[in-house]
Amino acid sequence: MLLNLHSYYSLRHGTLSLDELLEGMLANGYDTAVLTDINNSTGSIDFIRKGQQAGLNILAGMEFRQDDTCCFVAIAQNERGFSEINAYRTQLNLENAKVPLQAPEFKEVFIIYPLRLMGSFALKDYEYIGIRPSERSKAILMDKQLLSKAVILAPVTFRTADHTFHRQLRAIDHNLLISQLSDEQVAPVDEVFVPKARLMKIYADLPQLLNNTHRLLAQCRFQMDFQSVKNKATFTGNRYNDKQLLLKYTGDGFEHRYAKNDPVARERIARELEIIEQLNFSSYFLITDDICRYARHRDYHYVGRGSGANSAVAYCLGITDVDPIALKLPFERFLNPKRKSPPDFDVDFSWRDRDDMYDYIFNRYQHGYTALMGAMSTFRSRSILRELGKVYGLPKSEIDRLVHEPEHMLNKNEVTNTILSVYNRMADFPNQRTIHASGVLISEQPLVSYCALDYPPKGLPTMQFDMYVAEEIGFEKFDILSQRGIGHIKDCREIVHANQGITIDTRQPKRFFEDPHIAQQLRSANTIGCFYIESPAMRQLLTKLHCDDYLTLVAASSIIRPGVSSSGMMAAFIQRHHDPSQVVYPHPVFKEQLEETYGVMVYQEDVMKIANAYGGLDMADADVLRRMMSGKYRSKDHLIEIEGKYFDNCRAKGYDEKVSREIWRQMESFAGYSFNKAHSASFAVESYQSLYLKTYFPLEFMVSVLNNYGGFYNRKVYVNEARVAGATICLPCINRSEYQTSIHGSDIYLGFDYMQHVESKQVERLIEERTRNGLYQNLEQFIRRTGTGLEQLIILIRIGAFRSFGSSKKELLWEAHLLLNKHTKASPSAELFESNSRKPVLPPLDSHILEDYYDEMELIGFCVSGTLFDLARSDFRGDVQSRELMDHVGRTVRMVGDFVAEKFVKTKRGELMKFGTFLDIEGKFFDTVHFPPTLAQYPLRGAGIYLIEGKVVQEFGCPSLEVIRCAKMPLKPDPRSI
Repeated sequence: MLLNLHSYYSLRHGTLSLDELLEGMLANGYDTAVLTDINNSTGSIDFIRKGQQAGLNILAGMEFRQDDTCCFVAIAQNERGFSEINAYRTQLNLENAKVPLQAPEFKEVFIIYPLRLMGSFALKDYEYIGIRPSERSKAILMDKQLLSKAVILAPVTFRTADHTFHRQLRAIDHNLLISQLSDEQVAPVDEVFVPKARLMKIYADLPQLLNNTHRLLAQCRFQMDFQSVKNKATFTGNRYNDKQLLLKYTGDGFEHRYAKNDPVARERIARELEIIEQLNFSSYFLITDDICRYARHRDYHYVGRGSGANSAVAYCLGITDVDPIALKLPFERFLNPKRKSPPDFDVDFSWRDRDDMYDYIFNRYQHGYTALMGAMSTFRSRSILRELGKVYGLPKSEIDRLVHEPEHMLNKNEVTNTILSVYNRMADFPNQRTIHASGVLISEQPLVSYCALDYPPKGLPTMQFDMYVAEEIGFEKFDILSQRGIGHIKDCREIVHANQGITIDTRQPKRFFEDPHIAQQLRSANTIGCFYIESPAMRQLLTKLHCDDYLTLVAASSIIRPGVSSSGMMAAFIQRHHDPSQVVYPHPVFKEQLEETYGVMVYQEDVMKIANAYGGLDMADADVLRRMMSGKYRSKDHLIEIEGKYFDNCRAKGYDEKVSREIWRQMESFAGYSFNKAHSASFAVESYQSLYLKTYFPLEFMVSVLNNYGGFYNRKVYVNEARVAGATICLPCINRSEYQTSIHGSDIYLGFDYMQHVESKQVERLIEERTRNGLYQNLEQFIRRTGTGLEQLIILIRIGAFRSFGSSKKELLWEAHLLLNKHTKASPSAELFESNSRKPVLPPLDSHILEDYYDEMELIGFCVSGTLFDLARSDFRGDVQSRELMDHVGRTVRMVGDFVAEKFVKTKRGELMKFGTFLDIEGKFFDTVHFPPTLAQYPLRGAGIYLIEGKVVQEFGCPSLEVIRCAKMPLKPDPRSI
């Protein structure tokens, strides 16, 4: 009977979740309803799925609005009608077109117009007029012919108590004070659930409306198979050919990855292929392989990672570079017959290449069948208070106080009480549709069969629902990610070839695992710029582990994660790594399964191993258990079933009940924060590829890091790293520099992109003119050829970009002002001065290197000609340097450091402490520990040179300075302002 339900996916309008709508239907006696969210079908499929589980007849539709005006409500007669509605909304989104007052021609859709449009146009057979309860008196006066085209329209938008909340959402949506909302911008107060018996009574004297409404609903049916896979069903056109092609491609790759007669690998491959075919995943593997083949054809570096690295078939295809057999990774972690949710491959590309990968995928797999995965942005924490504060007209100072000091006595008033009363209601409440970071769907059926598509600024069609709904209805997404670490590797290969003429191959990375030079680089934690292993915490962990091999790095990539480290298991792992005799296994199975990790469940796969070997669960059930324990599985009944099976098996084996329960508790606690081993292994492979380049081509590698705009640190750190590696760092130069950083031999020329105030169009003209007509000979010629204006010219002079002309900055500034005079702008070839003009004879002009340092700090952000140490007023550089710390363990020393980074952590008491990272005068790193009392008295205050006094401590060979006191050192005055 309810033709017009709004959920909270009617963004900043509806207030009810899908579950709350279902509860409202049941509580008020309804068994049939249509979800018609405003201009979207985000929740339709999920609502139908939930409704079917609750035994309700749920139908799909959409309310089409233009701004705040309802034009019509569309109700799908069946799945084909739902596709029609979605296709129409998608077309409007694509064209950014307004909703017309009259609906287009539909074939299997009912249309309901608001009463105000009665008589505006002739109604077609499938079109009706909706009569709201508040409009009943008007309907009584309608003639019989019009009544024959009228139905009950009783919209539901909120609960009775939620009207204020609805008004707050509408004010946020319109960016208005709540008092400024007009009636047209807000839903009437009667858009609530009315008990079915009462609704029937309201329309009792209009039996034709009741009959029309029942007849309309009786013609609607919506059935969907939520169990079948919705992805593109085949790659070749039929399943048999898919199976044969996957077998061929896997066989081709097997020859390169494994020994020809390796029986273990052959058995594993055969088992995987059988499961893949059984679950109809051949096309999914082949499509992923196709994407990777295109990348290899384009010479794009990529990394396949995630649970897909548990597959030996994926390894043979070249989707991943992780050997799951060597690492004992179970295929069931990726794909098994009992896994309810589909798996997905994660493939990382350079951020420069991902758009081309998208172009390939969308062109290859057809318009209308391929889309980006959607996501939902929600109201979160402080933003709730700020949004509500604005709609109630609170000044910024009061909003700030409410955000930062919620318990302040001045916050106790009627307005703030109103705001705080809905805070919990708005937490994680849908705010706007957005794009998933990486997911792509490739469908067998047109995607409008499932929802309408948005066309956000990126320009690619995007699903209106998120990955969780996609997973529930049977979609496997393809994760096409981008990261700068991939760009480091790809660009470095190109830079090395250009600078040294050497062609580098970073594929087949197993060879890097045995390289002693790379092992030394890893052991010394000389990893700045390398993916995932460059942060201070990771470098400290590598040092403590004395890490110099692949398996230890794989473990390090997992135990560095917050859950493991904060649980104390990271410390336990390090201790056991150095002294395995300390390991105490709770059961012999732990030694058998987890000896590699000293009895610590480091990986998600470890939970599966113990559940299988100790608890007697098969690997498929063990994977389901892992997912349930980590909160990625919604069926509590299934968890209870598997838990019972686990304990029954333990009793049958005669295990001590207390031991079994303790192991269950450990699995439950570890599963929540442990990391996928295949993920760690994939990260470690990429880390080794970066390490190889940093070890053998350190200068080119740092240029590639700079040109991909860094990683964990800011640019100054990577420039320092290049300098320490032997490079000569050169400021931007009009005759040598490019837009990005370039290298000539061991000279690294910073790019013009470093300069914060130089216009990119000006740089493009500069480079284009230089390429076409040769190097610039003097300032006058430069101005004539490029048309550079005075403001931009001064910036280039101050940074030293014209130093090849042999004149000082001040001489060039005089000349620039003389040449351009009052003309602050010029154009190429402008005759602003005579071609044979003579330079003025200037008196000697004083200059100081400090002026250059300050110019560089202002225009680039840090010193290039020198370091920040050169600006320190004091010549003191510390008692010891970083390389000497291990010789002073236990002693109190003073060090001078250039601030690099800091990290806040909370103690068990809830107090704040901090870890700092600094560079010494030699450009080497050292770390500091600031306990709460010291931090409170001697805080770190951002960038600068610090004098630090502290006690040298060490843990497993990793030194740091426990700070006693510290302070910023004063700098020499800026001579430009004297």
